Amino acid sequence: MQIWLDGDACPKVIKEIVFRAVNRTKTSLFLVANHLVPIPPSLFIKRIQVSGGFDVADNYIVDNLQHGDLVITGDIPFADAVIAKGGIALNPRGELYTAANIKQFLSIRNFSESLRGSGVITGGPSTLNSKSTQLFANNLDKFLRQHQK
Repeated sequence: MQIWLDGDACPKVIKEIVFRAVNRTKTSLFLVANHLVPIPPSLFIKRIQVSGGFDVADNYIVDNLQHGDLVITGDIPFADAVIAKGGIALNPRGELYTAANIKQFLSIRNFSESLRGSGVITGGPSTLNSKSTQLFANNLDKFLRQHQK
Protein backbone atom coordinates (compact mmCIF):
# COMPACT_ATOMS: atom_id res chain seq x y z
CA MET A 1 0.00 0.00 0.00
CA GLN A 2 1.25 3.43 -0.95
CA ILE A 3 -0.01 6.92 -0.25
CA TRP A 4 -0.52 9.51 -2.98
CA LEU A 5 -0.82 13.17 -2.04
CA ASP A 6 -2.49 15.66 -4.36
CA GLY A 7 0.08 18.32 -3.53
CA ASP A 8 -1.31 21.24 -5.53
CA ALA A 9 -3.93 22.34 -3.01
CA CYS A 10 -3.13 20.38 0.14
CA PRO A 11 -2.71 22.61 3.23
CA LYS A 12 0.79 22.73 4.69
CA VAL A 13 -0.32 21.45 8.09
CA ILE A 14 -1.82 18.35 6.46
CA LYS A 15 1.35 17.71 4.44
CA GLU A 16 3.39 17.90 7.65
CA ILE A 17 1.12 15.34 9.36
CA VAL A 18 1.45 13.02 6.36
CA PHE A 19 5.24 13.42 6.23
CA ARG A 20 5.56 12.46 9.91
CA ALA A 21 3.17 9.51 9.52
CA VAL A 22 4.91 7.97 6.50
CA ASN A 23 8.32 8.27 8.15
CA ARG A 24 7.01 6.72 11.37
CA THR A 25 5.31 3.82 9.55
CA LYS A 26 7.86 3.48 6.74
CA THR A 27 5.12 3.86 4.12
CA SER A 28 5.84 5.10 0.59
CA LEU A 29 4.42 8.53 -0.22
CA PHE A 30 4.24 10.11 -3.66
CA LEU A 31 3.53 13.84 -3.59
CA VAL A 32 2.30 14.87 -7.03
CA ALA A 33 2.00 18.53 -8.01
CA ASN A 34 2.43 20.79 -11.01
CA HIS A 35 4.76 23.08 -9.09
CA LEU A 36 7.75 22.51 -6.83
CA VAL A 37 6.49 21.56 -3.37
CA PRO A 38 9.10 21.34 -0.63
CA ILE A 39 9.48 17.94 1.02
CA PRO A 40 11.67 16.86 3.93
CA PRO A 41 14.58 14.52 3.30
CA SER A 42 13.21 10.98 3.60
CA LEU A 43 13.63 7.54 2.11
CA PHE A 44 9.84 7.20 2.03
CA ILE A 45 8.82 10.46 0.33
CA LYS A 46 9.09 11.04 -3.41
CA ARG A 47 8.06 14.24 -5.17
CA ILE A 48 6.68 14.00 -8.68
CA GLN A 49 6.33 17.25 -10.58
CA VAL A 50 3.96 17.11 -13.55
CA SER A 51 3.33 19.73 -16.19
CA GLY A 52 0.78 22.45 -15.55
CA GLY A 53 -2.77 22.09 -16.71
CA PHE A 54 -6.21 21.12 -15.54
CA ASP A 55 -6.21 17.79 -13.66
CA VAL A 56 -2.71 16.79 -14.83
CA ALA A 57 -1.63 15.80 -11.30
CA ASP A 58 -4.94 14.03 -10.67
CA ASN A 59 -4.67 12.06 -13.91
CA TYR A 60 -1.09 11.06 -13.10
CA ILE A 61 -2.18 9.68 -9.75
CA VAL A 62 -5.17 7.78 -11.17
CA ASP A 63 -2.98 6.32 -13.92
CA ASN A 64 -0.36 5.08 -11.43
CA LEU A 65 -2.16 4.12 -8.23
CA GLN A 66 -2.66 0.49 -7.30
CA HIS A 67 -5.69 -1.18 -5.76
CA GLY A 68 -5.78 -0.35 -2.03
CA ASP A 69 -3.60 2.76 -2.25
CA LEU A 70 -4.64 5.81 -0.24
CA VAL A 71 -5.00 9.16 -1.97
CA ILE A 72 -5.19 12.38 0.03
CA THR A 73 -7.29 14.98 -1.75
CA GLY A 74 -10.11 17.41 -1.18
CA ASP A 75 -11.28 17.07 -4.79
CA ILE A 76 -14.45 14.95 -4.70
CA PRO A 77 -14.68 14.15 -8.45
CA PHE A 78 -11.01 13.10 -8.31
CA ALA A 79 -11.75 10.97 -5.22
CA ASP A 80 -14.54 9.30 -7.21
CA ALA A 81 -12.04 8.38 -9.94
CA VAL A 82 -9.63 7.05 -7.30
CA ILE A 83 -12.32 4.82 -5.82
CA ALA A 84 -13.37 3.60 -9.28
CA LYS A 85 -9.76 2.43 -9.73
CA GLY A 86 -9.78 0.58 -6.39
CA GLY A 87 -8.14 3.19 -4.20
CA ILE A 88 -9.35 4.92 -1.07
CA ALA A 89 -9.42 8.68 -0.59
CA LEU A 90 -9.05 10.79 2.55
CA ASN A 91 -9.72 14.49 2.44
CA PRO A 92 -7.74 17.06 4.46
CA ARG A 93 -10.73 17.50 6.79
CA GLY A 94 -10.55 13.85 7.81
CA GLU A 95 -13.46 12.45 5.80
CA LEU A 96 -12.74 9.04 4.32
CA TYR A 97 -14.24 8.52 0.87
CA THR A 98 -15.11 4.92 0.04
CA ALA A 99 -17.21 3.07 -2.52
CA ALA A 100 -20.03 3.10 0.04
CA ASN A 101 -20.19 6.88 0.41
CA ILE A 102 -18.52 8.64 -2.54
CA LYS A 103 -21.68 9.02 -4.61
CA GLN A 104 -23.39 10.79 -1.70
CA PHE A 105 -20.45 13.20 -1.32
CA LEU A 106 -20.46 13.76 -5.09
CA SER A 107 -24.20 14.53 -5.09
CA ILE A 108 -23.82 17.04 -2.25
CA ARG A 109 -20.87 18.66 -4.02
CA ASN A 110 -22.79 18.95 -7.30
CA PHE A 111 -25.84 20.36 -5.55
CA SER A 112 -23.70 22.95 -3.74
CA GLU A 113 -22.05 23.88 -7.05
CA SER A 114 -25.46 24.50 -8.61
CA LEU A 115 -26.48 26.66 -5.64
CA ARG A 116 -23.27 28.66 -5.96
CA GLY A 117 -23.85 29.02 -9.70
CA SER A 118 -27.30 30.44 -9.10
CA GLY A 119 -26.05 32.82 -6.40
CA VAL A 120 -27.88 31.15 -3.52
CA ILE A 121 -24.58 30.23 -1.87
CA THR A 122 -21.71 32.67 -2.29
CA GLY A 123 -18.85 30.93 -0.51
CA GLY A 124 -16.98 27.70 -0.39
CA PRO A 125 -16.09 25.47 2.54
CA SER A 126 -14.95 26.99 5.81
CA THR A 127 -11.25 27.25 6.56
CA LEU A 128 -9.44 24.23 7.95
CA ASN A 129 -9.60 24.25 11.75
CA SER A 130 -7.86 22.30 14.50
CA LYS A 131 -10.80 19.90 14.94
CA SER A 132 -10.66 18.95 11.24
CA THR A 133 -6.88 18.65 11.37
CA GLN A 134 -7.11 16.31 14.36
CA LEU A 135 -9.81 14.24 12.62
CA PHE A 136 -7.52 13.93 9.58
CA ALA A 137 -4.57 12.82 11.72
CA ASN A 138 -6.72 10.28 13.58
CA ASN A 139 -8.20 8.80 10.39
CA LEU A 140 -4.81 8.66 8.70
CA ASP A 141 -3.34 6.84 11.70
CA LYS A 142 -6.31 4.46 11.81
CA PHE A 143 -5.95 3.71 8.10
CA LEU A 144 -2.21 3.11 8.42
CA ARG A 145 -2.67 0.78 11.42
CA GLN A 146 -5.28 -1.26 9.54
CA HIS A 147 -3.12 -1.58 6.43
CA GLN A 148 0.21 -2.24 8.13
CA LYS A 149 -0.96 -5.57 9.57
